[in-house]
Amino acid sequence: MENKTTELTRIALLAVLITVSGIFKIPGPAGSGFQLSAPIAVAIAAVFGFRRYILAGLISSGVGFIFGTQTIIHITIAMIFRGVAGGLIALVGPSLLIIVIAGPLGSIAARFFLSLILSQSFLPLVIAAVPGIIFTAVFTYPLIIVLRRVVCKIDQGALAYG
Repeated sequence: MENKTTELTRIALLAVLITVSGIFKIPGPAGSGFQLSAPIAVAIAAVFGFRRYILAGLISSGVGFIFGTQTIIHITIAMIFRGVAGGLIALVGPSLLIIVIAGPLGSIAARFFLSLILSQSFLPLVIAAVPGIIFTAVFTYPLIIVLRRVVCKIDQGALAYG
């Protein structure tokens, strides 16, 4: 069983990973961008579990809000993405099919709610997100492999020094 300090540190580092990767965006049509944090977020949910993922996401959104880089709308849309993508992985399990579709479904759900919030058409918002949706579907699994290796190395180091 992990101690509270280790758990808190792990969640904080995951929040940093989400926050920093969210700074970088894939350019899209008409100035729309897609955050590179999407595949990383899905990978975190698959490797570290839903609870850690949601807590890290909340911390990341809070930091973004405090720094003025995110608004309440940004946070709402991010939480919808997290709830759908992370929730799907938590409910069904991190199989390859679920990993590939969780991010795109989260993105589509987030765009749907964004269309409601902004009173805009849903289809153009989804079309603008297609490059990012494809990117997320393709790169989530390789990121999961990387994160699993990192966890193994950390756990080995903890055993060596613990």
